[in-house]
Amino acid sequence: MVPLYFILGCTASGKGSVGRQIARKIGGRIISVDSMKVYRRMDIGTAKPPAAVRAEIPHYCIDVVEPWESFSVAQFVSCAESAAEEIAAAGAPVLAVGGTSLYIMALSQGLFEGPPADPDLRASLSERARGEGLAALHAELSTVDPAAAERIHPNDEKRIVRALEVFRLTGRPISELQTQWEAGQRRSGCTFIALRRDKADQSRRINLRTKKMLEAGLQNEVAGLLADPRGIAPQAAQAVGYAEMISHLRGQLTLEEAFEKIKINTRRLARKQRTWHRRFQDVTWFDIAADEPPETTAARILDAVEFR
Repeated sequence: MVPLYFILGCTASGKGSVGRQIARKIGGRIISVDSMKVYRRMDIGTAKPPAAVRAEIPHYCIDVVEPWESFSVAQFVSCAESAAEEIAAAGAPVLAVGGTSLYIMALSQGLFEGPPADPDLRASLSERARGEGLAALHAELSTVDPAAAERIHPNDEKRIVRALEVFRLTGRPISELQTQWEAGQRRSGCTFIALRRDKADQSRRINLRTKKMLEAGLQNEVAGLLADPRGIAPQAAQAVGYAEMISHLRGQLTLEEAFEKIKINTRRLARKQRTWHRRFQDVTWFDIAADEPPETTAARILDAVEFR
């Protein structure tokens, strides 16, 4: 089994910068563990590394699909495992860098094995979503599986439908069934490294990153996506930064309101990530000072962890 070095952290924790510093030092390559970096032309709002950086340090599982296409956890695992084999064949260490907890769990412990899809039930739930609105389905999910409803975005039809489907077919919440991960066996060769910041510092970094995204042209990027006749899939449109800017461009929020909502929703995302990260076992945590440069953090990690 190819050794995987996961570098985790909440959004805006600096894990990407640290991961790239480590890659430079050891000749490593990076697998992006981010559910939104898979989309082409969604660059600013997902904080993708610039093309020049990706030319210097090979990155995988970025720019895999178009914004109007869906992308599943199973597709990610397939992409990541293929990338890991390619990187190992080149004799380079594999760094899995990102904060999408579901992807981290699936890659390190395997896919959640739920009941097979029921086409008729899915069609019925999708029809209800069109007739009653997706909010009605999310409200139902909140009743039968509050834990799943808390972590599934109200606009994420695919995951809402799947969670309700699992409950209808098994009589058990999908969040309860997914606890098999907590008792499950981690694949061999996984090392977890995680960055942790003071919450005030984390919020400051989130606010600064949001400001830089707007200055870099996030509004124009989202406008371009909306202008495409093929549209943008609900899965991509619910990403933090994109959902709020879409609301602004549709006249539902002022730019200032969208700006504030992005900051608020990014902080909420960070809280959810912290909750998920507490599930992971055998993690080597690194507390990061507000003024600590990524080079210093990378050096600390390299002193403590042996990369093969």
